[in-house]
Amino acid sequence: MTISGNVSDGDWSVAATTHCTAGGFDCTIQLSHRTPEGMFEHRFTHSSIFPTEREAVLAGLREGMDWVRLEMSHTVSVQPRDCPAEPE
Repeated sequence: MTISGNVSDGDWSVAATTHCTAGGFDCTIQLSHRTPEGMFEHRFTHSSIFPTEREAVLAGLREGMDWVRLEMSHTVSVQPRDCPAEPE
């Protein structure tokens, strides 16, 4: 079974989805918020493995909301970078 959750408010949104993995559950987090340059979107996997899906989805939503808070307050900034098509 997969559990997902979503939290949003006007200009931002955070979604978290659990996945079964070795040792428990991990969580994919997707966030977006409106910026003067357009819509900022970021997707990542939580760094921890959790014993239950409930713990995984709640941790994912918290982590996503922290990212949005830091990004919107200009504490952190994620900039796209050019990556070579082939690894060096």
